[in-house]
Amino acid sequence: MTPVQLFLLGRTLMKIGEEALPEPSSPTGAAQRGGTRAALVVLSDVLGHQGTSVSEIAARTGLPQSQVSGAVGRLKETGSFVTAPDPADGRRQLIRTAAEVSERVAEVRTARIDDALSAALGTDDPETLRAVGEALDVLARHLTPEAAGRLRS
Repeated sequence: MTPVQLFLLGRTLMKIGEEALPEPSSPTGAAQRGGTRAALVVLSDVLGHQGTSVSEIAARTGLPQSQVSGAVGRLKETGSFVTAPDPADGRRQLIRTAAEVSERVAEVRTARIDDALSAALGTDDPETLRAVGEALDVLARHLTPEAAGRLRS
């Protein structure tokens, strides 16, 4: 596999993941889409760096600070994050994951990729879906978010 093939595979897998995620809704009940990638990158970063700031997340992830702020706001709105003033600098907020599992987190954790994978593959063939699903399980076991962090070092 070439680096270009791997990059394009990663992009395809991201698209399948985005399609499989349940639509988030705002507090008014209206569906809202957008910023899914940034929110997942920010969530992954905060899981590994509890009590962090927007500027620290931006520095680690390479996302623009405005995109990190927007993602933090959405994740806070869904109950995934809580913030508190930094004792060393009251203007700065420290971000951590919420102690309680929010309704949105529970919904995302139970979502399945079956329909999105079937659509992307263009088949309902159980054998094909099983084989690809097993291959994805192997990749997920070995290529964790921590693996990507080792590349940035």
